[in-house]
Amino acid sequence: MDTAVKRNALRLVLLAAAAVLVIAGIAARDPAAVWSKAAKICLECIGLG
Repeated sequence: MDTAVKRNALRLVLLAAAAVLVIAGIAARDPAAVWSKAAKICLECIGLG
């Protein structure tokens, strides 16, 4: 496989895993906690949190 293809496949797998985890959190009837944690992670990633 080409390196670019492998990279794109890995990105797709990680995106799918993230989507599954978000859906699992929402299915656990706690979407507010999921949203709060996601916002905190995003702010920490860009250096604001």
